[in-house]
Amino acid sequence: MSVDMFLPAGEDSRVVPPYAADERATLLGFLRWQRSTFELKCSGLDSGQLALRAVSPSSLSLLGLVRHLAEVERGWFRRKMGGQDAPAYFCTDADPDGDFDLVVDDPGMVGQAWELWRAEVAFADRLISDTADFGFTGSDPKRGTVSLRWVVMHLIEEYARHNGHADLLRQRIDGRVGE
Repeated sequence: MSVDMFLPAGEDSRVVPPYAADERATLLGFLRWQRSTFELKCSGLDSGQLALRAVSPSSLSLLGLVRHLAEVERGWFRRKMGGQDAPAYFCTDADPDGDFDLVVDDPGMVGQAWELWRAEVAFADRLISDTADFGFTGSDPKRGTVSLRWVVMHLIEEYARHNGHADLLRQRIDGRVGE
């Protein structure tokens, strides 16, 4: 059986995490890899494909994942590590899953979601770059004091988990698979 890959061999522009580096370079390499992998799994799709639900009754979609990951980046880096008053973009007390539940086939919604995600990734990257010590701490109401090291590891895990979801969603949409 022939399987369509996301990219032809040799055309992967993702940067492989370093094989022998210090903690910072290794963790940031893996975070960058996971973010790039997520973006790749969503590439080349229209708004209808991105908004397509996994299976009823789930509200999981690629567009929902873009919105969710924008919320995740914002929550961890702006609010918990940066101490900013940064309200959620999509989730409310009335609809805590608004990042997924309120997704529709709308090119404007897709553009907004990617714009917000990229802005939050850029903020996170600046915060990490400006923070010399991975032992720097922030506060999470649920967990208490958390280190930047823990947050970066958690984001790697978060993206890796959702990249698995994105694999299945993408394969359902157009049969494409990949790493």
